[in-house]
Amino acid sequence: MSFVTKLSWFFRSRWSPYALAIALMACSSLLAIVPPRMIGNTVDHIRKGSLTSAELTQTVFLLILLAVILYVVTFLWITTLYGNSVLLEKWLRGRLLTHMTKMAPPFFQRNSTGQLMAIATNDVQAIGQTAGYGVMTLVNTLVGASVVIVTMVSLISFKLMLAALIPLPLLAVVISVIGKRVRTRFLSAQQSFGKMNDHALESISGIRVIRSYVQEDADLQAFNQVTTEVMLKNRKVSVLNAMFQPLISFIVGVSYAIGIGYGAYLVIHSEITLGQLISFNIYLGMLIWPMISFGEFINVLQRGSASADRLEDMMVQQSDIQEAYEPVRPELPNTLAMRNLTFTYPSAQQPSLVNLSFGVERGETLGIVGRTGSGKSTLLKQLLRQYPLEPQQLWISGVPIEQIALDHLKSWIAYVPQEHLLLSKSIRDNIALGKPEATDEEIAKAVKMASFTSDVEQMPQGLATIVGENGVMLSGGQKQRLAIARALLMNSEILLMDDSLSAVDARTESRILQHIREERAGRTTMITTHRLSAVSHANWILVLDQGHIAEEGTHEQLMMLGGWYKQQWDRQQMEASLDE
Repeated sequence: MSFVTKLSWFFRSRWSPYALAIALMACSSLLAIVPPRMIGNTVDHIRKGSLTSAELTQTVFLLILLAVILYVVTFLWITTLYGNSVLLEKWLRGRLLTHMTKMAPPFFQRNSTGQLMAIATNDVQAIGQTAGYGVMTLVNTLVGASVVIVTMVSLISFKLMLAALIPLPLLAVVISVIGKRVRTRFLSAQQSFGKMNDHALESISGIRVIRSYVQEDADLQAFNQVTTEVMLKNRKVSVLNAMFQPLISFIVGVSYAIGIGYGAYLVIHSEITLGQLISFNIYLGMLIWPMISFGEFINVLQRGSASADRLEDMMVQQSDIQEAYEPVRPELPNTLAMRNLTFTYPSAQQPSLVNLSFGVERGETLGIVGRTGSGKSTLLKQLLRQYPLEPQQLWISGVPIEQIALDHLKSWIAYVPQEHLLLSKSIRDNIALGKPEATDEEIAKAVKMASFTSDVEQMPQGLATIVGENGVMLSGGQKQRLAIARALLMNSEILLMDDSLSAVDARTESRILQHIREERAGRTTMITTHRLSAVSHANWILVLDQGHIAEEGTHEQLMMLGGWYKQQWDRQQMEASLDE
């Protein structure tokens, strides 16, 4: 069974609780066959007129005692079995999140957020249900049915049992046909659920834009279409699910008819007693649940198997960035150099960076400027190893970056992206994201370096103020300075700032850059920006144009060239003077 194979690691690690649960279920099934036998004997004694008051009292007492024992045993195996189910869901979600944290950006381009959420919620839940409820129904079917059938044969009549179970082959056919369709329809329903998640996420995160363009009705209509598709596909699954129990009940009803009709014939011909016929019909009733549970097992198994396939397809995907076979760990990033580096995004036709070559010494500041779409952010991402590179195109301390241990490389770098991710936590928690153990003094210093102190002091609860989802309580400039404080707190060897000062005014920008120059002396800083004043102090400046280096040099050298950099500088200085 493929489902068992895929989860063999879990069943091996939890074999003892499963063994205990199955043993308790077997005991429960064995104990359950005693009451019908006692009831049948009592009926025979009543018919013969030999039942005494003491025997009746003893029988009633034993039935109550058995009921209590069955309650305790059933409680134990249910809690044990479903405890495994919940634990499996916890482990699978943990594994899935761990796997996703190791993935590079191309993975998230191939797999939408909605589909990932669907797997982490519905699919993991379906797998857990199979490992809990599915195992219960399977054991109940095999053990419960076997015990009842053996009891029928040994204590009542083999002929009557065989006649009553004639409809069972029809049950196997029904389950086989419906089970295959359940799997197909469930997969389709899960994919639709993922699309619905995507739409809901986009609508919630973009609600301001939707409102500003007065597109609420259009978005609601589009969402209604998506949810209608999900409803219809889940309804198709529900229709198949609903067919199981009526069909099984019909087959059981036929078995009842055969059992009562043929059993009465055997009683009339004195082959069995009336008490045995009553016991047999009670046993036959006890077969209803194993039959229904077998249908439920096939249903749950098909869902769980389909979800396990989706989860496995996600888990087998490898990161586009792989650790080197024997990774190197240089002590410090003393030099950084690109040598004829060319890079093309996986889904792009044209390269974003073409034959870039430059070098940066430790302690220097590199400025990267250029028109929108010239490749500035892409250049910084190469240092983060978000995408695979051709070998020996990017070197740090004389070592190709693909040979440096990933965790060692990331420990050197603090990154301030254009789009800032803020958690729905306090300002302090957001700043200390990369260094949770930071002291209040360290956080205060980082806040001061980011020129964020006065803003924090005006907050209702200072550093303890909750910023809301993705920083909804903060302005654009405050978000940027919070992100800068987060990066500066790390005191890393390499600081990457990707257009991180675009939302602050010129004076604030000047203060932040001054703090960075003073506090990060001896460490490397790389800044991309549209505002040239942010890089005028840099040791070296690159001007990118369509992925190429169009100009490079110091601020003074670029001004003397009289190219794009000088033209842009003069324009920005004129705009600044007019604003003043």
